[in-house]
Amino acid sequence: MLIVLSPAKTLDYDTPAQTKKITEPALLADSAQLVDRLKELSQKQLKALMGISDDLAELNHDRFQHWESPMPRDAVKQAVLAFKGDVYRGLQADQMTEKQLLYAQDHLRILSGLYGVLRPLDAMLPYRLEMGTPLKNARGKDLYDFWGTRLTELINEQLSANKSRILLNLASQEYFRSLDADRLQADVVSPVFKDEKNGTFKVITVYAKQARGTMASWVIRTRAKTLKKLIQFDEEGYRYDPDSSTPSQPVFLRSS
Repeated sequence: MLIVLSPAKTLDYDTPAQTKKITEPALLADSAQLVDRLKELSQKQLKALMGISDDLAELNHDRFQHWESPMPRDAVKQAVLAFKGDVYRGLQADQMTEKQLLYAQDHLRILSGLYGVLRPLDAMLPYRLEMGTPLKNARGKDLYDFWGTRLTELINEQLSANKSRILLNLASQEYFRSLDADRLQADVVSPVFKDEKNGTFKVITVYAKQARGTMASWVIRTRAKTLKKLIQFDEEGYRYDPDSSTPSQPVFLRSS
């Protein structure tokens, strides 16, 4: 089973990593091309493009202006430990053992607007660039055009290396759209997490995000490989609901 996650906007470069193991992103040359394009934008243009505040525009303009390849080792952090936010609060990678992180290295991929596909221990400089950003570039009108089939090809390579029959999609629609679902060489399973509110079960975004991370962590810890094993997921009060599930979209409910 290979897991795909979205990145997070919130980053933590202050907390020391519990491992010294670090690898280089596979598509770093492509990232450098994107940064060269982003360096052409003024702070005002970046603000308008990304729909962010003046402070965030200043911060990210400065990040892009000082972005380097090769990346300086004293400024990077492993991707899975640098990302914070709802999904990564559920993932709790900072509490994983070295053995679990190494397993995650082969069974977890983070889709990224800037880096394309990141392994958990890939080095990453701080950035913000959402996959849906309409950045015109030499390859097209946006980041989906820029990455093309490259991300799908990398995911298929890892599926083959793992002999995985399932791609566990725990990414958002914005990020999963960067993959060509028709070309993926595995069955895509996209779990849905619903919480009870006012007597009915609904997808509550903040809880669903954290549940995605929690499921990813559970899969890594239990080394789940099949759908039969996946539907046994019962962390944080969630339970599999066979009545509303399909093989490609298992539903997990949590009562209030």
